[in-house]
Amino acid sequence: MAFQNPTRDEIKEILQASTNIAVVGLSDKPDRVSYMVSEAMQKKGYRIIPVNPAAETILGEKCYATLKDIPEPVDIVNVFRRPEHTPPIAEEAVAIGAKTLWLQLGIANDDAAKIAFDGGLQVIMDRCIKVEDSILLPHGKASI
Repeated sequence: MAFQNPTRDEIKEILQASTNIAVVGLSDKPDRVSYMVSEAMQKKGYRIIPVNPAAETILGEKCYATLKDIPEPVDIVNVFRRPEHTPPIAEEAVAIGAKTLWLQLGIANDDAAKIAFDGGLQVIMDRCIKVEDSILLPHGKASI
């Protein structure tokens, strides 16, 4: 069966139920898409947890080298890495008990999706979390 993203209603439910977003590949450079998207999500009230072994802090949050280093629950693992790097990230997302693996716009990998899905995670690929949040929750999570 070919992969299909959740419906818009399901994505809305995922966003409403989520607080902590671990961002794998979050750059500390403000001109990068990963930074801009994460900053916008932070301003909407989500907790951004940077996963970047080369930085100490990004967006005022402590960085972690890997998902497994994060000492708190993660709702969404949002990925800004090339598709070929996503299967091990999916394995880590399953290992930490994340609820959703979200591969950003332009990123899709069927192996990563299968790993995450088989591990009980919801999977979204080739979609921008900021765009989806802006469309589905334009006034924030309180506006159900």
